[in-house]
Amino acid sequence: MKYSILLAALIATLGLTACEKTTVVPTPTPAVVTVPGPAGPAGESGATGATGATGETGASTGTPGATGATGATGATGSTGYTGSTGATGDTGSTGATGKTGDTMVIVPAK
Repeated sequence: MKYSILLAALIATLGLTACEKTTVVPTPTPAVVTVPGPAGPAGESGATGATGATGETGASTGTPGATGATGATGATGSTGYTGSTGATGDTGSTGATGKTGDTMVIVPAK
């Protein structure tokens, strides 16, 4: 019995301390903005200012630069294509007819 009371007290303590208290932030008072009234009439134009000083003339033309170095030799060109095939020759003459022989062909039986 004494353990159950101790356990209940421990659970109640944890439950009450786990609740988060909400903080209330006071609302700031809005800033007062003064709005200007309508614009008055335009004033008279001011006097024209004095002309500024003239700048100095630039230096004369510079000397020409040195001549550049000669460029490198170009790469060797690619090998050319193979030529086309030559024309076909004329057909040869027909040979003489051979002699007939006495050859006999025997077909084996199945």
